[in-house]
Amino acid sequence: GVSAGFAWRPWRRGADWRFMKKFSSFPMVAAAVLAVSSARAEEVVYAIDPVHSVVLLKVDHLGLADAYGRFNEMFGEVRYNEADPEKSSMNFEVKADSIDTANEDRDKHLRGPDFFNAAEFPALTFKSTKVEKKGEKEFAVTGDFTVRGTTKPVTFDFELGGTGKGMQGEDRFGGGADFTVKRSDFGIDYLPQALGDDVEVIVSLEGIKQ
Repeated sequence: GVSAGFAWRPWRRGADWRFMKKFSSFPMVAAAVLAVSSARAEEVVYAIDPVHSVVLLKVDHLGLADAYGRFNEMFGEVRYNEADPEKSSMNFEVKADSIDTANEDRDKHLRGPDFFNAAEFPALTFKSTKVEKKGEKEFAVTGDFTVRGTTKPVTFDFELGGTGKGMQGEDRFGGGADFTVKRSDFGIDYLPQALGDDVEVIVSLEGIKQ
């Protein structure tokens, strides 16, 4: 006999076929959702922490010693894909008028038209276009560096410090790099007899996971 609560019924082509058709695509949809979720999970976005990040400039002065400056305001993000590092990216900007050389008169001059012209060009920016893994913690990063409205390609080695926890338990990312550009390439050629044309840009980054 038939157990209680269950009654056999003949196949109803219309209704049952629509039911089966509706749910037969579920495994494919689920697989697609999982694939997208997995890809997103591999990429982690870190907002640059301006308190623990810095961009320094180093330039020869009179052939005697190096002069340094730093930018006090920096923003941006790093998108790190540990499974496929070449899908990672790095973008940051510094505020031109935040230049700090520990001398207010010199800083005012650097913010002016002879140098960064911060009133017309308020930010220096870097946007990566390519990331290549060179070693366990070393990456070759290529991107567009823009100063005073002029953009030039640069490539530098980025050394990954690692990932870890901050003081509040937040996830952090860190690393550093340096590269050299010619200031004259960006229209900054003031006082060539006193200041070198080569400027070393030193970058140290920490980011907080978003």
